[in-house]
Amino acid sequence: MLLCAILIILSVAADQITKQLVLANIAMYEDVAVLPGIFHFTYIENKGAAFGMLANNRWVFLVISTVAIAAFVFYIIKYRPKDVLLRISLSFVVGGGIGNMIDRCFRGSVVDFIEVDFIDFYVFNVADMFVCVGCGLMVLYIILSEIKDSKAKKAEKELANADKSE
Repeated sequence: MLLCAILIILSVAADQITKQLVLANIAMYEDVAVLPGIFHFTYIENKGAAFGMLANNRWVFLVISTVAIAAFVFYIIKYRPKDVLLRISLSFVVGGGIGNMIDRCFRGSVVDFIEVDFIDFYVFNVADMFVCVGCGLMVLYIILSEIKDSKAKKAEKELANADKSE
């Protein structure tokens, strides 16, 4: 539980601090090269969901985000997952979701600023990175859990077969 709380707070803080730095130092649509040819900062405001989809539906996203965040927090509190990878993944998704929800509530749009040069991709922010990394870790957790369960079932079967042959 403590690990989850710390990771959520740190991810929200990292997101909000970086957004404040962008708001204080970069003008809207200004490009600032960070690593030329790799990525730069471009401050934009996203009024939609991921990648600007369904722009100007702020209340829909607030409701959906609130329900999703509440569901993840409920899961963390009720089931107290023991697996560290699962706790980290859930915490990152919650923290990233809260970071973007803060923007929607208090700014009316999400501050995006990270733009990669080597692929054609949307501008995003630190909260988006936490959500994506959290989802990726959750997929990894599911895969590893399935492998572990499969091995355990196979071992049980082999043990049962060995008992029958004795």
